[in-house]
Amino acid sequence: MTVRVQTEDFDLSAEIAALRAENAQVGAVVAFVGTVRDLNDGEDVCAMELEHYPGMTEKALEAIVEEAKRRWPGARVLIVHRVGKLYPRDQIVLAAATSAHRHDAFDVCSFVMDYLKTQAPFWKKETTPSGERWVDARVSDDAALARWGLTSTNVTPSDE
Repeated sequence: MTVRVQTEDFDLSAEIAALRAENAQVGAVVAFVGTVRDLNDGEDVCAMELEHYPGMTEKALEAIVEEAKRRWPGARVLIVHRVGKLYPRDQIVLAAATSAHRHDAFDVCSFVMDYLKTQAPFWKKETTPSGERWVDARVSDDAALARWGLTSTNVTPSDE
């Protein structure tokens, strides 16, 4: 099980090859790569800056991996999440899962991303032509987490 938070980009092929090499019983590999969009909420995005709390963030990601491992024994999980200043088309996050069968690998990867979007302590600030703005948590992310029987700890001013 691997979790990394880093500023540098990652090589998708190398990451998947390393994950596959961990287990000869792998029958399925599913990967999700999140990238910076050039448009969000109807406004151009010039850049995005991701902030985090070192140490706390890694522990939160490790908790996600442990919960996935508990739910899908035998699955392997990789999370690589970038921080710092990123630009449209840059890779932000890699969530990858291996398992003996494809359905489990898809479920693990979906679970990891749904959990990560709501529970991992990252803060995103977008730079747009009209200035900088913080990106709020989305209600749809909380709903996605709920399908796994979990409740988000996100609280935004509109939720209070």
